[in-house]
Amino acid sequence: MNFRTFLQNNLVILDGGMGTLLQKAGLAPGELPERWNLTHADEVTAIHRTYFDAGSNVVNTNTFGANILKFSTDELDDIVRAAVQNARAAAAQSGGAQAKFVALDIGPTGKLLKPLGDFDFEDAVSVFAETVKLGVKYGVDLITIETMNDSYETKAALLAAKENSDLPVLVSCAFGEDGKLMTGASPAAMVALLEGMGADAIGVNCSLGPKALAPVVREYLRLSSVPVLLKPNAGLPTVVDGETVYNVAPAEFAREVAALVHDGVRVAGGCCGTTTDYIAALTAEIKAQGLIAAPITLKHDTVVSSYTHAVTFGDDPALIGERINPTGKKRFKQALMEHDIGYILSEGIRQEEAGADILDVNVGLPEIDEVELLTEAVCELQAVTDLPLQIDTSDPVAMEAALRRYNGKAMVNSVNGKEESLRTVLPLVKKYGGVVVALTLDENGIPDTAEGRVQIARRILSAAESYGIDKKDIIFDTLAMTVSASPNAASVTLEAL
Repeated sequence: MNFRTFLQNNLVILDGGMGTLLQKAGLAPGELPERWNLTHADEVTAIHRTYFDAGSNVVNTNTFGANILKFSTDELDDIVRAAVQNARAAAAQSGGAQAKFVALDIGPTGKLLKPLGDFDFEDAVSVFAETVKLGVKYGVDLITIETMNDSYETKAALLAAKENSDLPVLVSCAFGEDGKLMTGASPAAMVALLEGMGADAIGVNCSLGPKALAPVVREYLRLSSVPVLLKPNAGLPTVVDGETVYNVAPAEFAREVAALVHDGVRVAGGCCGTTTDYIAALTAEIKAQGLIAAPITLKHDTVVSSYTHAVTFGDDPALIGERINPTGKKRFKQALMEHDIGYILSEGIRQEEAGADILDVNVGLPEIDEVELLTEAVCELQAVTDLPLQIDTSDPVAMEAALRRYNGKAMVNSVNGKEESLRTVLPLVKKYGGVVVALTLDENGIPDTAEGRVQIARRILSAAESYGIDKKDIIFDTLAMTVSASPNAASVTLEAL
């Protein structure tokens, strides 16, 4: 059965912790667990099999840290091949009657991306891509990206998965006690980013137990239009007689996770400290309560995000600062010509201090390399402000370069009813996520009549739908017409702050 279809119609039970069981099987401190796929294949297969026997629909391959930063190209190939073979063998050996799938497991690189660290975004994409390509080569059913604590690295991993496969992708992040990722992202920011980029299921794993993660999970359920995933730890670890133990027992874990399944979680399993006993208890609890997959409710919020937070268009218009734009601004044009990034950043900070919710970024001048400068401006602005940005350009190459490096779900200015505009802009919005400002004009300009403008609006919405873009992510510029594509999306107010 196709996993994407299974996900849409069923509760999905994941596996539990791998590291905990490998350590019990003899994995030494400092030893790379991924090598056990080759040296201890029987032990790895046995762990996978016990999870299938306990009721798991999905087991993750033993590849959490398998990447080209740790292994040579040849060894990485051998590891992923063996990992998939071990999981497949476990599925064949298991007596469980449930549907069974094998997921390529991908964890963080262990490096911090720029500007907080020294690892480049595109290098991260390349690292993840190598592992993804091997997972595809050896026939996994889906990809799991998990335990991510940086929104930018999460984007890099998801982008690599989408660019190198057509497999379903589950993405989960590790939130702290403050309800945020290590680099500051809120649940709303992650929902906007991951849903916008087309993840098949999104959620949380690791870091805390189910009760502590419940507030974050409920935020995901409130905001997400795709299945929500939960894979918590068995509570908090303590060391007893030299052994790490966790403070949530299987029965308690099962009750707490099942309560969140009742609330709408559709994909559930366990992370650190959980074993086959936890998954068996969860499977039994779900069965005892007669829980079934909750309907997926489509939300209609129009949302953009930065790497920390989301901005939702509602009753109050969002204020978009437009001073990072050369139109009518002699000093700004001079700054662009002189490559004065400091001036651009100061304009952004000034608008943030003045109350802008979103910053428009436009560096288009005939005399400059817009692709290079727009991308640089977007990256540098995100190092000094956490406001969401509006990528403002008529150059599709510059638009893609900036959207690719943007850490969040951006606004995009703009698309119109011209065939070329629809053909170039909408695929970028679909790939990278975004809320696009739509102008009701076409090859003949702006129609004189309201009906003419409405006809163009309908053409834009129809084209967006054909690319798989939800109408909530199309906002019509009210300077041209007074139609909003989304029933609760406020009109954009353009403010020169």
